[in-house]
Amino acid sequence: MNMPGYSIFISEFIGTAILLLLGCGVSANVSLRTAYGHAGGWLLVSIGWGFGVFAGASIAWHSGGQLNPAVTLGLALHGSIPWSTVPWYVAAQLTGAMTGALLAYLSYKKQFDTQKDRERLGRIFFTAPSVRSSWWNITTEAIATFVLVYFVLQSSPFQPGTGDSTPVFGNSALGYAAVSFVVIGIGASLGGPTGYSINPTRDLGPRITYSLLRIANKGPAEWGYAWIPIIGPLLGGAAAAGVFALAGTY
Repeated sequence: MNMPGYSIFISEFIGTAILLLLGCGVSANVSLRTAYGHAGGWLLVSIGWGFGVFAGASIAWHSGGQLNPAVTLGLALHGSIPWSTVPWYVAAQLTGAMTGALLAYLSYKKQFDTQKDRERLGRIFFTAPSVRSSWWNITTEAIATFVLVYFVLQSSPFQPGTGDSTPVFGNSALGYAAVSFVVIGIGASLGGPTGYSINPTRDLGPRITYSLLRIANKGPAEWGYAWIPIIGPLLGGAAAAGVFALAGTY
C-alpha cells in the first residue's frame, strides 16, 4: 500500500472514531439506566462492538481499515505494510479513539447526567477485569488478540477468474464483515475475563477522554490497570505474526 502519511492518518482517524462512537455507544446504551438499551446484556455489547468494527473498517478501507495498533504491528512484522507508516497509523488510531469516545458521551449526555453508579460510568469507556490478576489478564488479552490478528493475516485474497475458470473468493469475500464476526465471537467467548480490549488505543483513547470529561459522580480512570490492555494486545499481535510466519500460507 503506497499512501502518503496524511492520507493514512485521515482514513484511520475517521474509521477509528466511528468504531469508538458505536462501541462506547453500545456500552452506554447497556449501562446507563435511563437509556432504552439498559441491561441489554453482554451479547448486545459484543454485537455492537463487532458491527462498530465493520462500520469503521469499511469507512477506512483506503488505509486498510486497521483501526488497531495490534493489527498494525502484526502487518508490519509480516511485511504487509512498511514500518515508516506505523506512526501514522497509531497516531490516527489513538486520536480517533479519543474523538469517538467523546462523541459517544455527547450522544448520551443527558443519560450520563442522571447516572449514579460510578463504576458503570468508567466501564462505558475503558476495560477492566472481572478478576484482577495482572499476568493472567495480559494472557487473556494476548490470546484474544492473537485470534483476531491471525485471522486478518490468514484471510486469503480474492483471485479473479481467467478464461473458463471461476473466481476464487477465499475467506476475504465477506470483507470487513468477516472481521466483525470474529470480533463478535471473541467478545462472546473470550470477553468475560477482561472485557476484551484486543486493541491498545480502543482502551487508552477513551480512558484519556474519560479522565478529561467533567461527568457527575465520575469514578477513577483506573490508570494502574491501563498498561495491561496495551501490552496484552501487542503481544498477541506479535505472536500471531510469528506463528503465521512459521506456519506459512499453507
